[in-house]
Amino acid sequence: MGWGNICKRRMRVFTLAVVIYLDYKTLQQREKWTNKSRRALLWEKAHERNAKRVLSLIIELEGLWVKLGQYLSTRADVLPEAYICLLKQLQDSLPPRSSEEVCQTIQKELGKSIKELFSNFVQVPLATASIAQVHRATLIDGQEVVVKVQHEGIKTIILEDLKNAKSIVDWIAWAEPQYDFNPMIDEWCKEAPKELDFNHEAENTRTVSRNLLCKKKCNDNAPANHVDVLIPEVIQSTEKVLILEYMDGIRLNDLETLETFGVDKQKLVEEITRAYAHQIYVDGFFNGDPHPGNFLVSKEPPHCPVLLDFGLTKLLSSSMKQALAKMFLASAEGDHVALLSAFAEMGLKLRLDLPEQAMEVTSVFFSTSTPSSEAVQTIKALAEQRSKNMKLIQEKMKLNQKEVKRFNPVDAFPGDIVIFMRVLNLLRGLSSTLDVRISYLDIMRPFAESVLQCNINKGPSLNPQWIHNSPVHSDVEARLRHLLVELGNADKILGIQICAYKDGEVIIDTSAGVLGRYDPRPVQPDSLFPVFSVTKGITAGMVHWLVDNGKLKLEENVANIWPEFRANNKDQIKIHHVLNHTSGLHNALASLTRENPLLMCDWDECLNCIALSAPETEPGHEQLYHYMSFGWLCGGIVEHTSGKKFQEVLEEAIVRPLKIDGELYIGIPPGVESRLAALTLDTDDLSKLSAISGSSSSRSDLPSSFQPSDIHQLVNTLPAVFNTLNARRAILPAANCHCSARALARYYATLVDGGMVPPPHPSSSKPPLGSHPHTPKFTSKKSPRKRKGGGKIKDLLAVATKAGSFKPVPNHDKDSSNGNSRRDVDSDSYTRLTNSSSFSNTSHTASSYSIEIDNHHPQNAGKIFSNGRIHDAFLGAGEYENLVFPNGKFGLGFRRISSSKDGLIIGFGHSGMGGSTGFCDIKNRFAIAVTLNKMSFGAVTREIVQFVCSELNIPVPEEFSRSGERGPDMQFNLGRPLIN
Repeated sequence: MGWGNICKRRMRVFTLAVVIYLDYKTLQQREKWTNKSRRALLWEKAHERNAKRVLSLIIELEGLWVKLGQYLSTRADVLPEAYICLLKQLQDSLPPRSSEEVCQTIQKELGKSIKELFSNFVQVPLATASIAQVHRATLIDGQEVVVKVQHEGIKTIILEDLKNAKSIVDWIAWAEPQYDFNPMIDEWCKEAPKELDFNHEAENTRTVSRNLLCKKKCNDNAPANHVDVLIPEVIQSTEKVLILEYMDGIRLNDLETLETFGVDKQKLVEEITRAYAHQIYVDGFFNGDPHPGNFLVSKEPPHCPVLLDFGLTKLLSSSMKQALAKMFLASAEGDHVALLSAFAEMGLKLRLDLPEQAMEVTSVFFSTSTPSSEAVQTIKALAEQRSKNMKLIQEKMKLNQKEVKRFNPVDAFPGDIVIFMRVLNLLRGLSSTLDVRISYLDIMRPFAESVLQCNINKGPSLNPQWIHNSPVHSDVEARLRHLLVELGNADKILGIQICAYKDGEVIIDTSAGVLGRYDPRPVQPDSLFPVFSVTKGITAGMVHWLVDNGKLKLEENVANIWPEFRANNKDQIKIHHVLNHTSGLHNALASLTRENPLLMCDWDECLNCIALSAPETEPGHEQLYHYMSFGWLCGGIVEHTSGKKFQEVLEEAIVRPLKIDGELYIGIPPGVESRLAALTLDTDDLSKLSAISGSSSSRSDLPSSFQPSDIHQLVNTLPAVFNTLNARRAILPAANCHCSARALARYYATLVDGGMVPPPHPSSSKPPLGSHPHTPKFTSKKSPRKRKGGGKIKDLLAVATKAGSFKPVPNHDKDSSNGNSRRDVDSDSYTRLTNSSSFSNTSHTASSYSIEIDNHHPQNAGKIFSNGRIHDAFLGAGEYENLVFPNGKFGLGFRRISSSKDGLIIGFGHSGMGGSTGFCDIKNRFAIAVTLNKMSFGAVTREIVQFVCSELNIPVPEEFSRSGERGPDMQFNLGRPLIN
């Protein structure tokens, strides 16, 4: 094709684009002065004349534009009828090339004439498409075949059309910035040229046929998710000629013949949809061009669909396949956390945080399809939804009308999902063309679930990378990993982290398993686990920090700093009553959270309600576990004392001094969703709790709203509630910390040394602790400047046209890539702690503890507490003993830890329902944290703690030593075990 023809072709394309654009723009202005009754007619006529213009030019130019027309002809669900009626002619009935050209191409490619190759060759093609035409023929041996012959010179035309299409997309993005299709055209530039090599198509055909078991007859023992489709066998191929097995069938758009043969159109399209779900989610290799012309329907019952034309296919990396499956299931479940995580995993970045709108847009792709008769309503609904979303963006970003018009909420759009979205749209168009409704959520779900569950079910015995590949810090850790493998093979662990310090140094930092039941990504050192009541130990530390800084006194009345709290005779409740679970507000807000658990996500409302609540017992008279109210009471105290937001104090008091940025939150910020572990229940433990709750009488040591029967109901609902985005982002200082085990262990290692911050976490742990930005930032609200496509399009086409140039690049978690560099700690030494008494007290009375700084610590080492008796404050011992309930299980905010050998108190900590825990042993300068996502009643945690303590030859805490299927989540928080 000469330069003159190239210029002429380009001018024809751009001229038509401008004409159609101006036509519709003019009509938009004209309808303002037109009677409402005539507006519909005006638009109908505009659609007709522009559809004719488009069809005429496509037939004239052929090439890539035919493919565009074929795609548009399938979108009966969103395009006006005029376009569908005219453009559907492009599916297989373009003007054919001459028989002379066909014969020359065959002889040139195969080295033999048609007469030498075939006993019969039908000159009139069965179909003519954008790149090639198909003829029926008979081989010398009598086999019926079809011969696909590429049009002469089509490669030059296609590459030129891609350049023109890229220029048009750039122009549209400039004229209407909210319609930026550059990611789509970039991916097309990469993938479309592959269709020009029929050897590539032949191999694709064999691969898909093999994946779908098309040549195997499946009986009653057919594999799960088997699909019943046919694919013709490849006989021979060259770059420009492809010979395939002939299959007699009915064209998918031949509705009259389909009806004559009694084809069930509903079942037909459902089976096609299942075939694509299998290709995408199970195989990760799928046909990217499912327009009606690429299907036949077998004439013999059960009228199986025949899949044709595998020139445009897409290979997905394992990580991308899992992310797409996760996105689908997130949409099906309305799980905003999983959706945002899936976006991050696949590299889709947004410029702002609007999870509800992201869910709405995603759900459109998987919603039940609509017939073509409802196209107008569908278009109107989509337009209204887009208008509403843009209005929300305008309000959130504070943009004016001009700015919002140019604002694109997508910052980065991964090329891998362009073809995926195209397939979903083509399938929707297919169902509309055949006038059937397809429930994609029902049909595709088993395939999406299978790919995730298949990877999750690969425990240690099948997955050598089940334990994260990180350095072993000690012999204890090496032996611990063997124990974890045993527990993993016994299906006791889904995902877990363990970190421990001894004498100020890290001796264990291990991660293993996967992030969730539908999230097969491996747990890493920086993964964030919800740890429930472990949160109370963090919140208590914040209150003690305020006391240590002279901003608060433990003997102070809460109402003195929080005036609204004075209501309903709460004048005498003091700070130490709250920390010691003796305020009498143990049931406060229980009815509110029981009626609607998500009401607890409203921080301000909960603070107001707790301030107005009435105590049930006199302050200090009875110690009853404040399982939820503890958090709001302490949270209100923190905010009213400091004059700052709760999360600001958390950062100032704990996160920044300990250099654990990005790995400890109470209420997560937007942008960390891809690192979250998802909760699931251990069904074995749940059944045990169910039996106990049904037979147990009421417990006097528990609040009336937290009896065994209540706990059983609570445990059933916890994963569903706390996996939601609203709950994860809520400030719940009693139950909503999300952290890594290494961050939690560092916190208790600091507390065990009286507030002295340990040396930096080992740099061998990747990513380094504290390397994430604590509050991830979204990109600028300003839209990027118009991209210049000249150099880029040449690069894309050059890469695409090289044989074998395409290699899928797996998408990795990007969270750590844009994090802050790790901040060094000045000191690598630590505090020496000794017990000043003889540990001779009874098991329920804490002795006095003191802190001595040894010579290993330089003067400039970081310290978050200055009180030399801070351990006494935590435990309610020594001079603080009169502030706690006698012989109680709690000190001031922490659970007292006693030795299993002699019952003496050895430390403090807090555990959460489900098994996560954090605690320290003061005398032995030992701190440990365990985080897990398979909620049990502590059997796994108990076995781990027992093992580590015995290996270190230090006392096993009493709560972890007793036999029976129960653990610290019940024992720590509730006193007597519920499960023995």
